[in-house]
Amino acid sequence: MENISDFNIQYIKGVGEKRARLFNKLGIFSVVDLIHFYPRKYQDWNNCATVITAPENENVAIKATMITPVKESLIRKGLTLYKCNFSDGQSVIHVTIFNNKYLAKALRTFDEYILFGKVEKSFTGAFMSSPQIEKADSAQGIHPIYSATESLNSKAIAKVVKTALDKFEYFEDTLGSEIRAKYNLCSLDFAIRQIHFPSEQKNIEIARRRLIFEELLTLQLGLMKLRGKKETTNNFVIKKDYSEDFFALLPFSPTGAQKRAIGDCISDMQSSKTMNRLIQGDVGSGKTAVAAAAMFTAIKNGYQTAMMAPTEILATQHFDSLSKLFENTDIKIALLTGSTKAKEKREIKEALMMGEIDLIVGTHALIQNDVEFKNLALVITDEQHRFGVEQRASLAMKGTQPHLMVMSATPIPRTLGLIIYGDLDLSILDELPSGRKAIRTDVVDTSYHKRIYDFIKKNADEGRQAYIVCPLVEEGESELISATEYAEELATKHFDGYSLALLHGKMKAKDKDRVMQSFAKGETQILVSTTVVEVGVDVPNATIMLIENAERFGLSQLHQLRGRVGRGSEQSYCILVSDSKGEASKDRLELMKQTNDGFKIADYDLKTRGPGDFFGKRQHGLPNLVIADMLEDMETLMQCQECAKEMLTADPELDNYPLLCNRISDMFRKAEY
Repeated sequence: MENISDFNIQYIKGVGEKRARLFNKLGIFSVVDLIHFYPRKYQDWNNCATVITAPENENVAIKATMITPVKESLIRKGLTLYKCNFSDGQSVIHVTIFNNKYLAKALRTFDEYILFGKVEKSFTGAFMSSPQIEKADSAQGIHPIYSATESLNSKAIAKVVKTALDKFEYFEDTLGSEIRAKYNLCSLDFAIRQIHFPSEQKNIEIARRRLIFEELLTLQLGLMKLRGKKETTNNFVIKKDYSEDFFALLPFSPTGAQKRAIGDCISDMQSSKTMNRLIQGDVGSGKTAVAAAAMFTAIKNGYQTAMMAPTEILATQHFDSLSKLFENTDIKIALLTGSTKAKEKREIKEALMMGEIDLIVGTHALIQNDVEFKNLALVITDEQHRFGVEQRASLAMKGTQPHLMVMSATPIPRTLGLIIYGDLDLSILDELPSGRKAIRTDVVDTSYHKRIYDFIKKNADEGRQAYIVCPLVEEGESELISATEYAEELATKHFDGYSLALLHGKMKAKDKDRVMQSFAKGETQILVSTTVVEVGVDVPNATIMLIENAERFGLSQLHQLRGRVGRGSEQSYCILVSDSKGEASKDRLELMKQTNDGFKIADYDLKTRGPGDFFGKRQHGLPNLVIADMLEDMETLMQCQECAKEMLTADPELDNYPLLCNRISDMFRKAEY
């Protein structure tokens, strides 16, 4: 077999340097890329209809003989029509070809062709406009349709794929015969050839199933191997569980979900393996208390702990709440951020190195090279999607493989969470602390603005605060101008005499912190913001969240924004303003009104909008899938998880699957995981 897998695409017959650049635009650089560039759909030219039986406005194949020569007519400059007639033996069909001189000249009277396109019928006859036309003896079959560009059409791609496939005698299988038999999978050779050029319709599904299985299995094995690397020997075994002592410090009773998550963490830290756990919970579900319990137990066992937050203000908030929680204990806490004064920084770093600080809270400042610990046993990062894998690893490197806990307030369906956070064990907080009042959510149109503004003023007069989230800006518009103009209009026309501030994504970090600090302290009554407030500080006094043009947001994002209020004892409100008349938008916003359950909302968002919200920036280089679909192929995904576990148990290094190992390396290298 000629091994051309890694050949540059330009060396395939019919490509060359110029056309290779067109393939590159489609993400195809090598022959292996080309082979895994699967058709997006197919045209079945096998089952030909007659003119009489052909359905209208549906693509159909008709076998017919050309019975008149082509007539050419110039309609205007740049538009030439070519007309001719065909017969299927019973009926005549009138064909019009637009601006395709090459095709018109190639047609021969009395030759048999297959016409593929839509048939239009009227009392004057049957017509086809610009159908695909090919010689009957070579045209029949199932034709693959590829994602193409203006300069590189599907037919040209198919021709190059055929040339490449003909160079391979046989595609060696990546999976053993036992796995193929157990999961009823065809061979890789059959799958690759039939996915591109199926000999019959049923083979498309047989091939797709095999390729989807392999892709999801490759993903699962890669994530499990990645996780296996992290499953290092526990250097900081927790000998005694201090969670009951911790509960005594709390001013409230922990929920069952919090107790379970804390139990998971302590069980991990008492085991022979280092903890790598994600604590995933809705806004207000009490993730910080779980983190505090784990830190308390680690510290009581004689170790140091570190907590990293994405912003200074969030780090300061954690520092303040932990200081208050541990004020009657002997736990020594410090805060390290970019704003910490140089002298204090030196003192904190020295104390950390000497082991005199038990708990350090900070921002990226914690992962600077000159920050060293004496015995760092537990690392906690807040808001998973704000930190990449590398940043988490950088903090973990400060110790000798410390335990790792990640906290995320992004509700993600459990099955999807197993994929996104495949390198972490998962604990879900699915209960809200008692005493929390559900946030009342209303959906209104812009005619309600005056009533809403009056309601905000009434609450501000009573000492409470409000968020107003600006409309999402259109592509090409300036977010700065949009937000600034909106804030000015509110300040001058509607909230004259009230303290109002603006927060947007173009501001410097220190200016954002200053605005948020002012709001957190109650100095600002109304905070006008773009979506940068989505992950923000805890302001219990803020009771109103007004979101303009709510239909432009994903439901999960709306839910995150709503979670900025409802953090105190007062009743809180989320007001969604939308003039959208679309049924889909109305249904989505109605769901927001009906439920506060972030996981239900995430499920709905996933089903209606697809996995983009979850597999966008938040996936941290999770590999892109070529043929599998996270929603449609969930059952196969579960089978692949089972299969991957069995394979790694029997063969931890996958020595018996060298080709599959290559696929894993390729997949994760491209993802820059």
